[in-house]
Amino acid sequence: MDELVSLCKRRGFIFQSSEIYGGLQGLYDYGPLGVELKNNLKAAWWRAMVYERDDVEGLDAAILTHNKVLRYSGHEATFTDPLVDCRTCKSRWRADHLTEQKCPKCGGTDLTEPRPFNLMFKTTVGPVDDANSYAYLRPETAQAIFTNFRHVLDSTSRKLPFGIAQIGKAFRNEITPRNFIFRVREFEQMELEFFVAPGTDEEWHQRWVEERLDWWARQGVDPNNLQLYRVPADELAHYSKATFDVMYRFPHGVEELEGIANRTDFDLGSHTKNQAEYNLTAKVLANTDSNAKLAMQDPDTKAWQVPYVIEPSAGVDRGVLAVLNESYRVEQLDNGTERTVLGFEPHLAPIKVAVLPLKRNHDGIMAKAKEIKQTLQALGIGRMLFEDTGNIGKGYRRHDEVGTPLCVTVDFDTIEKDDTVTVRDRDTMKQQRVAVAELTDYVKDYFK
Repeated sequence: MDELVSLCKRRGFIFQSSEIYGGLQGLYDYGPLGVELKNNLKAAWWRAMVYERDDVEGLDAAILTHNKVLRYSGHEATFTDPLVDCRTCKSRWRADHLTEQKCPKCGGTDLTEPRPFNLMFKTTVGPVDDANSYAYLRPETAQAIFTNFRHVLDSTSRKLPFGIAQIGKAFRNEITPRNFIFRVREFEQMELEFFVAPGTDEEWHQRWVEERLDWWARQGVDPNNLQLYRVPADELAHYSKATFDVMYRFPHGVEELEGIANRTDFDLGSHTKNQAEYNLTAKVLANTDSNAKLAMQDPDTKAWQVPYVIEPSAGVDRGVLAVLNESYRVEQLDNGTERTVLGFEPHLAPIKVAVLPLKRNHDGIMAKAKEIKQTLQALGIGRMLFEDTGNIGKGYRRHDEVGTPLCVTVDFDTIEKDDTVTVRDRDTMKQQRVAVAELTDYVKDYFK
């Protein structure tokens, strides 16, 4: 983990938030390369969930959430962690994270009794601060999908089964943020709520578990580093009938990468008026405030029913950490040196192609290199970088370390002889001459 943290700061992937003022624990900023990697991972998820399927729609909902949404969803009452204080060193910890009831900081055993700590960030909405003017920063993106269920249904005429996907920020006031970007207070989620007919939920649950394991493998995550964990009944969230956690071997240990939950009819039922009409199986809080009818008619019986929902929910930040961990390697070379490589899958690489002029301050070489960069950028594959450091060897090593799949070198032969460039592959380090006229096709084929 220390090597990854060092590389992320050195190469502009991830920085401690507000570091010049001492930093804020559990908050991180994504730098020039980190934001590209993060966006590429989110784009890969969106492609798989929305573009490559014909049964999913997208959504981007507000972060500030009406307090009644989280009251009827059960979060106000249940979204807590057990908090203990160490009387010796005055530090605070989650009780369920302690080993042998000892303080991780000082080793002391003089701890307070655990007490519930609500994880949601609360804020005032509007100019008047009173008991009814508060809202929450959402602790998950899911609730906005449920409260917009009827709007999406009416505007798209979807039939079961279908899903609503969303990527967005969520906030949890963690007692002890830890392990770099694994557990933080501000993070992003990639969540799908997939609505199915009651009685088909267990079959769909299993199908989505398999889909998600396959997707992570396509992001370069070794299946041998993944484990499937069925959450015991006494540890399930208040809304869950069954949950499978996709566990990953992070640098600090095996922990959750993604959860796939069967939320039954709990959420739509919680936000529905006149709940008794819909034969809900979930135990929900009687809702006297909602004016919504979040139900659908059975196509055969015409009876109204509240759909069940299967929820694959992945953390973007945990995904970034997993991808970084998978791609990081240090190779010993034949000449006795070593190189550090981030072997990203090409579609995730922050920089797709780096264009390097052999000689700085040479008008012909510089102009040609800039022209090639602009031509490649127009392909729409991702970020192409023109870099005029003038030292090709160091440039190759630097781009190995940030995971750039291809480097293109423009030299004297390019402008004086045969209009070819040197294309160098990150993984094999092999170099070949490619005609400039054929370069766009070469790059498109590589990233296809």
